[in-house]
Amino acid sequence: MKKIGYLTILIFVFMLIKSSMVWAGDGVLDKGDNAWILASAALVLLMTPGLCLFYGGLCSVRNIVNMLMMCFMCISIVSVQWILFGYSLSFSDGNWFFGDLSKIGLMGITPDSLSGSISEYTFMIFQCMFAVITAALVLGAVEGRMKFSAVLLFVPLFATFVYDPICHWQWCETGWMYKWGVLDFAGGLVVHVCCGAGALTLAIMLGSRKRQNITPPCNLPMVCLGTGLLWFGWFGFNGGSALAADGRAAFAFAITNTAAATAAFVWIVCEWIGTGKPTFLGALTGAIAGLATITPASGFVGPLGAIQIGIMAGVGCYFAVTKLKPLFGFDDALDVVGVHAIGGTIGTFAAGLYCTKMVMGPDGVDGLFIGWGAEGLEQLGKQCVGILATWAFTVAVCIIIALIVKYTVGLRTTEAEEDKGLDITQHGEIAYHLELEATSTLRR
Repeated sequence: MKKIGYLTILIFVFMLIKSSMVWAGDGVLDKGDNAWILASAALVLLMTPGLCLFYGGLCSVRNIVNMLMMCFMCISIVSVQWILFGYSLSFSDGNWFFGDLSKIGLMGITPDSLSGSISEYTFMIFQCMFAVITAALVLGAVEGRMKFSAVLLFVPLFATFVYDPICHWQWCETGWMYKWGVLDFAGGLVVHVCCGAGALTLAIMLGSRKRQNITPPCNLPMVCLGTGLLWFGWFGFNGGSALAADGRAAFAFAITNTAAATAAFVWIVCEWIGTGKPTFLGALTGAIAGLATITPASGFVGPLGAIQIGIMAGVGCYFAVTKLKPLFGFDDALDVVGVHAIGGTIGTFAAGLYCTKMVMGPDGVDGLFIGWGAEGLEQLGKQCVGILATWAFTVAVCIIIALIVKYTVGLRTTEAEEDKGLDITQHGEIAYHLELEATSTLRR
């Protein structure tokens, strides 16, 4: 009887081990991976309210509500667009340029459908949050002068005709940049160059604000809170892009923090040298520049590469904001171009420059290199083509979208509305109600 008992226990243990192995295998949901990507999706969603606070604190006190409203409405608009057809255009097979409509309205996707080791619903909602924040990032360039009705038309058009195809190119197996081997781990091209190039186009087509309507940031503590939420959410942005709860996710998490910390410090050093004063706003902006710049490389470079990319972000983005913008004269109100477009460009190039087989695996990606050999130069060439294609496509399509908006609902508010502030003229409310008379009475 004892032998039968021991045999029964051994069989039971064997079956447990076998079932665990099958559970973690291909074609079966991994609960740990699924939970991590769901949590990452929530982290990335939190980034858009964080962006509301970051942008809201940077703009004029007369335009805070308008800025918060524009960014927040991107959650509503893009989330619905993504369910209806955005996800299908981005991640169904289609062709090299665009996905098809085979998954329109999430048709054919069930709770049992898988994308790798996670639920396809998990993958879908995680990717949705990237589309949301990309559209919101663009709007920082237009502070104080874009009609709210124009925003409501621009955002879905941008998501459909700019973001979705670029996302398909880079992150869908049938996309041309994916097939060609362009590296973009978490959105240097798909998110940051895309939003930055769109912001530049929109800022130029809107024209500049009047000098008297350009004011210093109205609320630095709000900017700080927004930066903290963005930095926090970025761990889901980059760490979640591993699409598994594994060592690469932890690696991307650590690399992201390293680059952001480096860039924040380097920015204030540049500022100290350039102006004689290190500012808190500079440190906050530098941190965001570091986060944007490391995004495409976060799963491909080592710790020392992350520090070097952080230095490149601090110097390069500071130069773009303080020198290039005045040189070319475009009115990018909250420096979307200097921080995101330039940061994404630098980071995408650096992903090819510093990628290592330690991260990529023994064979790299399609025989990717270590060092400066012919394969390395080939990869850098691919990165440059990806950068140029994303810039050119985004600018060209955004010009068309802006013209459509201009000749339908109108693009820019009137001068009188801009002078009074968009909070009152577009929404009929203000951010702060200062009870000056009541305060005076209490003091007396």
